Amino acid sequence: MAFFGFLKRNKTPDTLPDQNGRVERGILVFENTSEVIQAENLLKQNGWDIRVMGPPPEIRQGCDLVIEFPLIEELEILRILTTADLPPLKTVPVSSPLLQPVDIFQIKDYGRYLMVRAANMKLTVDKETNVIVNVSGGGCPDVPFLAASMVGQILADAPSPREIGHTLCGYALQLAYEEVRRRCSA
Repeated sequence: MAFFGFLKRNKTPDTLPDQNGRVERGILVFENTSEVIQAENLLKQNGWDIRVMGPPPEIRQGCDLVIEFPLIEELEILRILTTADLPPLKTVPVSSPLLQPVDIFQIKDYGRYLMVRAANMKLTVDKETNVIVNVSGGGCPDVPFLAASMVGQILADAPSPREIGHTLCGYALQLAYEEVRRRCSA
């Protein structure tokens, strides 16, 4: 059984093709954002290569986020989530182009400034100084606090939105923050 362990962990979406050379992915649909965040943390802690995405309109139910995962690992992933009392509302195989999850990132390079949008939150950084110059978007009550805590800070010294925010907007800002850090360190 150990022979098949190579399929299980740290595989990127393009490493699990089916017999026709297509990638086989699935989507986990949850009731709310809190469940998505908990499931994401649990699955990543267990070494799974998953992505949080926007749900395709055809399956939008409850939360504005879904988890994309390697479909071949559905039973093991569902076992882990169920054991942790985090079962998804449903699991959907991505077998149609219409069911493709939506990438929640939009990146805009304004020359000196880089803006990353994740879902409804935007984070803009000065590429020369790595200073956060703007946080905007969302409608959650913690957005003004997040902006006040981060704007003017050097990216490496800024607080993590996940540590100081408690809403979907804070979670989306965390994704933008991680993507900006990744791009600015490259």
